[in-house]
Amino acid sequence: MNSIETIMRTAPVIPVLVIDDVATARAMAEALVAGGLRVLEVTLRTEAALGAIEEMKKVPGAIVGAGTVLDARGLERSLAAGAEFIVSPGLTESLGKAALHQQVPFLPGIANAGDIMRGLDMGLTHFKFFPAEASGGIKALKALSGPFGQIQFCPTGGITESTASDWLALEPVLCVGGSWLVPKGESDYAAIRQRAEQASALTR
Repeated sequence: MNSIETIMRTAPVIPVLVIDDVATARAMAEALVAGGLRVLEVTLRTEAALGAIEEMKKVPGAIVGAGTVLDARGLERSLAAGAEFIVSPGLTESLGKAALHQQVPFLPGIANAGDIMRGLDMGLTHFKFFPAEASGGIKALKALSGPFGQIQFCPTGGITESTASDWLALEPVLCVGGSWLVPKGESDYAAIRQRAEQASALTR
């Protein structure tokens, strides 16, 4: 099993995917992987999400995880669908303990110093900074990284194709999460692949 750091270092951008139709999942994953983005986060915001994870897992090279995991039940359902890593918008003790018990790569969301300290108490050192722009943007993350020099981040939320490189230039940032790769309702897989190619070429 990959560690969460290995997953975060696989590509500079993790596509954050909201999938309404399972039938689109495999072609979407193929386009993203062909474009160089192997790590795919399927958010549990739709009824199709778990089925989409199962379909995307069939694509060679894809590393498929579940996002918007809110509790232990969501964690169990995600793992049953084949999720290889778990992303949550925040961090609770019950979800953190469940993820650690399952020994699954886990990327919990944090927005402030208290969140980070709660994660450190659990032995966690890798976090999603979320919602990144609404929580103060790059200036806030720079301020947080000062007292927590051992922490590494995946900022997500409000990051765009044009701002991603600014975030990736920060030393504690291993990757960013981006929803711009697959806009809602997008069915042009050539365009998805092109956006993936551009994102995978971003430097850290």
